[in-house]
Amino acid sequence: MDGERVAEIERKTDETNIRFAINLDGTGTAQVRTGVPFFDHMLELFARHGLFDIDVQAEGDIEVDYHHTVEDVGIVLGQAVRQALGDKLGIERYGFFLLPMDEALAQVALDLSNRPYLVYNVEISNYMVRDFNIGLVKEFFQAFANECGANLHVQLEYGQEPHHIVEAIFKAFARALDRATRIDPRQGGQLPSTKGLLT
Repeated sequence: MDGERVAEIERKTDETNIRFAINLDGTGTAQVRTGVPFFDHMLELFARHGLFDIDVQAEGDIEVDYHHTVEDVGIVLGQAVRQALGDKLGIERYGFFLLPMDEALAQVALDLSNRPYLVYNVEISNYMVRDFNIGLVKEFFQAFANECGANLHVQLEYGQEPHHIVEAIFKAFARALDRATRIDPRQGGQLPSTKGLLT
């Protein structure tokens, strides 16, 4: 249907085989299977709190490490969002959210500027949730920023429990991205830039 902001990306390497479909104007439904249970949970939260419909199927060399799967899903998410946004006419472009999760507080700010940059300030003492090293979360967001062309800032204000920290970050990211990708009717279908282009 005309006007739908949807995309489907497939990426196959010697390390991973991934298909990622997204509808930016969805209702928050998610079908996710990456072989990494904690990561699946975070992607489901991303869909629900951003009101994105996603379908993610990934096969990777998880018997070696989760790194390739997590990073490559970030790559295809970035590509899918960029494709679904099309010419970006009328979008809000900027998004920000400050989100509490029990004892943790995280904030995410982003600009869909076509100028990729990641600032990731997350200092914690415990990096493990079961067998998942949450240091991989930075790799996910770096890959997303590079492929989407987003200026992305992730800041942990405070927190102790690693699950709560990552959950707060993913929910804040979802809500910030939801805001940035929304169509603002006051823009009149114009590109949100005084330069006349985003670059």
